[in-house]
Amino acid sequence: MTPLSLLDFCTVRDDETPGQSMERSVELAQTAEKLGYGRIWYSEHHNMPSIASSSPAVLIAHVAAKTEKIRLGAGGVMLPNHAPYVIAEQFGTLAELYPDRIDLGLGRAPGTDQNTLGRALRRDPMSAENFPNDVLELQGYLAGDSVVPGVTAVPGAGTNVPLYILGSSMFGATLAAKLGLPYSFASHFAPTHLEEATTYYRENFQPSEHCEEPFVIAAVNVTASESEQDAARQTELVRRKRVKAFLGRQGRSLTEDQLDAVMNSPQGHQIVGMLRYTAQGTGEQVAEYLEGFAEHAKADELMISFQSPTHEEVLHSMEIVSTFMYTRLCI
Repeated sequence: MTPLSLLDFCTVRDDETPGQSMERSVELAQTAEKLGYGRIWYSEHHNMPSIASSSPAVLIAHVAAKTEKIRLGAGGVMLPNHAPYVIAEQFGTLAELYPDRIDLGLGRAPGTDQNTLGRALRRDPMSAENFPNDVLELQGYLAGDSVVPGVTAVPGAGTNVPLYILGSSMFGATLAAKLGLPYSFASHFAPTHLEEATTYYRENFQPSEHCEEPFVIAAVNVTASESEQDAARQTELVRRKRVKAFLGRQGRSLTEDQLDAVMNSPQGHQIVGMLRYTAQGTGEQVAEYLEGFAEHAKADELMISFQSPTHEEVLHSMEIVSTFMYTRLCI
């Protein structure tokens, strides 16, 4: 069976505070641990009212203190937003507090809008061009082999926190192959280049002391329920909310009738098309889809983004997927 992990956006639901969202993330992690999921990653986003994972390191520390063994990581830290030295200290601290439980996925996208990027984060948009060098600098700090003379990351040095290159295009695949690092593709929202990127990565991978063989994580959306009809209902609700939120960020407020029209428009199809890789249905149907998707993506591990409209339905979906994937393994 392909190992299963989770991607948690720490979603702030309607009439909920970020603190309540974080407590739900704790429950999600505790449930995932009991069900046998391998790891959970949290993604760095800024100025997004519905996502509370703006500081993955802080959130990881909170969740790790309330769980026992599940791996926790950033999926990821948007490295150009930060000095590599600071990230080495943060994740070095986590690695010392929770040995052999911490991962560090690295992305070069801003994780926000251009206004927030320039005026609030005070980041130069061109800093993303230095991403490959920033990865190497961070890697050096964590290995205790700093590229800056006289500077050591404390904590950090010698922790060798596992690094993963994140991507949704050929850039990340090329860099991960060249550096000999594991590669995680964001196919849950950017499906276009999945096959091309993972194929290139595997064919051009250069072994390193950190990773002897190529290792691919592919993200996929999942909605599992007791019936095919209920899974379809949940998926439709999530997709409508996604389209409404997307247009809301553009300053457009829609009635339900207007939303119906948008859902059937080219723009609506384009937004929903970002969720192309979605396993939907009963446990058996989802398990069959995930097995096929893993082969299609050439994935060693699947990172699931559960797409149910309520927290209770997410937890139930997690249980269904775990049960049916385990059952298929034992047959």
